[in-house]
Amino acid sequence: MLTCLSNPQLLPSHILPLDHRHPVLRRSPSITAFDGGSSSDGDRFRALSLKKSGFLSVIDRAMEDEEEYRKARAEVQRKGVDVEGYSIEGISVGGHETCVMVPSLNVAFDIGRCPSKAAHQDFLFITHAHLDHIGGLPMYLATRGLYNLKPPTVFVPPCIKEDVVNLLEIHRRMSQVELKLDLVALGIGETYEIRNNLVARPFRTHHVIPSQGYVIYSVRNKLKKQYAHLKGPQIKKLKLSGIEITDIVLSPEVAFTGDTNSDFILEPRNADALRAKILITEATFLDDENDIEHAREHGHLHLLEIMEHAQWFRNKAILLTHFSSRYKIEDIRQAVSKLQPKLSPKVVALTEGFRSAY
Repeated sequence: MLTCLSNPQLLPSHILPLDHRHPVLRRSPSITAFDGGSSSDGDRFRALSLKKSGFLSVIDRAMEDEEEYRKARAEVQRKGVDVEGYSIEGISVGGHETCVMVPSLNVAFDIGRCPSKAAHQDFLFITHAHLDHIGGLPMYLATRGLYNLKPPTVFVPPCIKEDVVNLLEIHRRMSQVELKLDLVALGIGETYEIRNNLVARPFRTHHVIPSQGYVIYSVRNKLKKQYAHLKGPQIKKLKLSGIEITDIVLSPEVAFTGDTNSDFILEPRNADALRAKILITEATFLDDENDIEHAREHGHLHLLEIMEHAQWFRNKAILLTHFSSRYKIEDIRQAVSKLQPKLSPKVVALTEGFRSAY
């Protein structure tokens, strides 16, 4: 440590090397603990040792602070979260931008400003027409075109499809770029097959403008109950005879609400969103300064409402998003830590894009 600090090449210009500011701290062969020198030399050595130890303790404290800083920054800069076997990435800052991706499903939800990785998801689900959720759509399409990727499939609430068509036509005229896509108006109660083992269905949400959430289901075949007692050769014989021996079972994997107030929780037809393996929902407001009434007025959820309706969430994991930009990471963590013991272990906060006190 002393060798490094005594090298002027390694120090900022406003810090003098030890040789200049504290020449007495230099290790010298003429000063040793047993050099037999005068008592004044011994006293001076002890005094200098105390100075040295005091100086090093300052360095040690600085190094500890630096280590804490590095840990905090590593947490701030961590990209995405891993929950229930899914890696989920993205950013969701209330009023600024929302785009949440599940790369293993090849899907993205909303496209506020088009993060670079979003362009590589083939299926995009738009919940509503506020710009912090749809503003990046032209850029998403242009980027895919730039990379020679196939036209994506973009899902929108039926009531905004015509406006989206007009919006994209304006961008095509201005930019002289094709902006290819398959635009699907997917309404409540409808089902779209993403691939042979994956389908999507919208569900009703409650924002200040028309909105909807989406549930992604895995699809599997399950042997019908009346054939459960049969052995392999018997089942094979039935199958070869053309008899349908299985039922199609849909299992809700990931649900995404977008912006909504708490009324979506009480919608009987939204049961699949509340029992999906992962629920990605919003919690725009966390404190008393912006209470539940304020949240409802603006079509958003307050964290207290999630606590209030905790018994309805049968999800294995809940990813909270869309916090107001007024909060820092520490505010979010502190608020989430106050959730009920049964709810807290399965709640994760997406804090990408938020500032830390560090």
